Amino acid sequence: MYKIMIVEDDPAIAGVVSRHLGKWGYEVVCVEDFSSVHALFAQEEPQLVLMDISLPFYDGFYWCSQIRKSSRVPIIFISSADENMNLVMAINMGADDFIAKPFTMEVLTAKVLALLRRTYDFVDKKSTLLAGGVTLHLEDSRAEYENKSCELTRNEFRILKLLMEHKGSIVSRDAIMRSLWEDEAFIDDNTLTVNMTRIRRKLEELGCQEFIRTKKGMGYLVCADDGKKDGGSHGA
Repeated sequence: MYKIMIVEDDPAIAGVVSRHLGKWGYEVVCVEDFSSVHALFAQEEPQLVLMDISLPFYDGFYWCSQIRKSSRVPIIFISSADENMNLVMAINMGADDFIAKPFTMEVLTAKVLALLRRTYDFVDKKSTLLAGGVTLHLEDSRAEYENKSCELTRNEFRILKLLMEHKGSIVSRDAIMRSLWEDEAFIDDNTLTVNMTRIRRKLEELGCQEFIRTKKGMGYLVCADDGKKDGGSHGA
């Protein structure tokens, strides 16, 4: 049974969501003390977090960043603040998805089911992927290049994994978004650009330059090996 932690200060919304998820067989924990959200998270160790943005004491962005210091547990923001900037901030803070209020329980359930399935039902016999001198460790979401490594957020890991699985082939932006979120209607194109920029920056910090190449109007390409530098551009 998966445990879901709800960080929502509107008791009516928290109650409705809690009861609905309970009917689906999930164990639900609702935050009551909004001054110590991270302490409850550490105590309960949930498998998924539903996080509102506007909260007493500190906002959801803050608590998301605190959780990300110690855990990669999937986080979905639920908020009426659906402007693009809030969506981009949510992704930058390490969130995995965003649901704008008002939302239906069907949409919420679909998002929760999809994210839990992608996170915990993923099985792959391989432990690493290799391309262009980069090693992607599947077990701990870590990229390695020339004996230096960096940790990736969940979305960064999934994007890089998809590109490396299709090394030598162009992967479209639409295909990446479908792989991440399954339903492009809920996704702002800016969020993909933000994640691509962060992946490139982390790889460059390892000394790996131009590993992900942009094919204008087509998508992204990871070369099959160091010797195959196909033409393209470096921008997002």
